[in-house]
Amino acid sequence: MEVKLFSGSQTQYLANEIIERYGAEPGKIKFHQFSDGEIQTEICESVRGGFTFLIQSTFAPAENLLELLLMIDTAKRASADYITAVIPYFGYARQDRKDKARVPISAKMIANLLQAAGAHRVMTLDFHADQIQGFFDIPVDHLKGNAIFIPYLKNKDLSKVKFASPDVGGVKRARQYAKYFGNDLVICDKRRETANKVAEIIVIGDVKDAEVILVDDIVDTAGTLCKAADALMEKGAASVKAICTHPVLSGNAYENIENSKIDELIVTNTIPLKKESSKISVISVAPLFAKAIRNTHEHRSISALYIE
Repeated sequence: MEVKLFSGSQTQYLANEIIERYGAEPGKIKFHQFSDGEIQTEICESVRGGFTFLIQSTFAPAENLLELLLMIDTAKRASADYITAVIPYFGYARQDRKDKARVPISAKMIANLLQAAGAHRVMTLDFHADQIQGFFDIPVDHLKGNAIFIPYLKNKDLSKVKFASPDVGGVKRARQYAKYFGNDLVICDKRRETANKVAEIIVIGDVKDAEVILVDDIVDTAGTLCKAADALMEKGAASVKAICTHPVLSGNAYENIENSKIDELIVTNTIPLKKESSKISVISVAPLFAKAIRNTHEHRSISALYIE
């Protein structure tokens, strides 16, 4: 089947790079907005019987998610044979369970919407929780951020490095790096007062004179990362860096990072930075997604792209 790759309006900066890496031309698509704010998508070439990839991260505002759903419905009604929603950043993934009474499981609802719109497959990077794959009744290609960061870290001197998780929930993620490089693991146990507000962090492990690398999937307000860096430095760490897949960076995140003891925050471009920062470095996910798209189309293994 012929391959067609289309970009949502807010992810063109990344989608065009993915498509170029794949070796194709961007599909022709138009986005219309009526005076009342309603969105209309129009695919301007035939996708009948084709293998169609629709690339759009669903970061805020919610119109990005709605636009992706409309793109899927457009492709379905244009008789695309197989539709893959390529979602580098899967929004609402942090709402993956009922942690208190009378709240939604938003990640499940988004999965339902994508399937109802007509997606046959979803491709994404670093879900907040692996079990979100179980919310779907269609195949999910769950790519891993360590396929981006491990090759980057291989070029660094890691002899004094210890990997750290900024909270107990991220221990598995940080342990993968520690195991791969044969380094020690440190855990930061946090206690929250309210959402996005950390009251206290306790460091579990010896970090004296160590160059610590914090590992996380999402950096939002950066409050947890900055407090974890403070706690690690107080315990005698020589330096603190952080790697986080998705740079949500909301609220006072940029100011928090600039004023923190973090030497460098390394992120990917699943979400565009709102502004530049001397402390933030960006690695592109385009090569990984281009390979995954090609493997999907050619019915090759996706797990071949994983680093265990």
